[in-house]
Amino acid sequence: MANPTSARVAVAGAGLAGRLLAWRLLGAGVSVTLVDARARTDSDHAAGVAAAMLAPYAELVVSDAHLFALGEQALALWPQWLAELRAQTGKTVDFRHEGSLVVAHAPDHAGLAHYADLIRYRLPAGDRREAVRSLDRAGIAELEPSMAGRFERGLWLPQEGQLDNGQLLDALEDAILQGMARVGGQWLERTTVDRVEAQTIHTRNGAVLGADAVVDCRGVYADWPGLRGVRGEVLTVSCPEVTLRRPVRLIHPRYMLYIVPRSGGRFVIGATELESQDTGPITVRSMLELASALYSVHPAFGEGHIVRAATSLRPATDDHQPVWAQRDGVWHLNGLYRHGFLVAPAMVQQAERTLLNLLATEPAHDVEMRR
Repeated sequence: MANPTSARVAVAGAGLAGRLLAWRLLGAGVSVTLVDARARTDSDHAAGVAAAMLAPYAELVVSDAHLFALGEQALALWPQWLAELRAQTGKTVDFRHEGSLVVAHAPDHAGLAHYADLIRYRLPAGDRREAVRSLDRAGIAELEPSMAGRFERGLWLPQEGQLDNGQLLDALEDAILQGMARVGGQWLERTTVDRVEAQTIHTRNGAVLGADAVVDCRGVYADWPGLRGVRGEVLTVSCPEVTLRRPVRLIHPRYMLYIVPRSGGRFVIGATELESQDTGPITVRSMLELASALYSVHPAFGEGHIVRAATSLRPATDDHQPVWAQRDGVWHLNGLYRHGFLVAPAMVQQAERTLLNLLATEPAHDVEMRR
């Protein structure tokens, strides 16, 4: 029988899932080898590009009750985990739990009403009607003064939240390195994984890394049936003239724009979701559509500066459900798709508990744990 305090786990992939899992396991006394093709400080990946909205209600329009439950569980975990990170590293991650605002221009009021009806219809059983609140012009202005006079109708989803993904990844880096110094392990950056096997990771440079358990968190680069990349494109805009407390979504016939505030007068802007494996720069069409929609929300954004234009491939399964499963002796934590920050703590907590139990008992047979 293995003792978790002397056990070794190898994790392939140092994105959101890989970092969170490595941090949690190190905190439990497990030695972790973390292997990633990128440098630790590289933000050109799905977790580094994401807007990091924690929006289980808004996502009900395109998700289901299972993802909703994971999102609510994660919303409860995030404050606890961020407090632990701060205690360990001294770094604060900006976390807000003040809901999100949904607005629409007059021609799209019918779309806004349909959007609200969809959320209410798909809410699990129980009295959650206060989770979707209709707003008039005055209500919008009270919630977000910068939006005063801009829209006649809107929705407030008060239970939603957001966090700063860049600050989180940075704090996790520090916490992981501290944990490795304390209980053992190593972070192999700029190291491409060639293949993963039961209890072994093989790297392209010929290294063979052994462990008591191997977890593949490489996103679109993992070997999982039906896994595909869904391209996302975002802008980061600096515009101190606009102040927002919470994410704002704009209902549009062709797409849904989101504007997520960051500290220092910055905003993450996104909407595009393309069934494409293209990893190239943002397209002209996407840039024009994002910028035009942003300007329509508030004309002050027209004087803002685009400080970053980024793209990423988000890993999606056939049914868009996240995966925590064992296949051919290798554990897989993947398929976070557009729900990454929303469901990651819930999925990682499940993985953490499974692995700690596994390391304290006899080796387990192949088990699938998806829904």
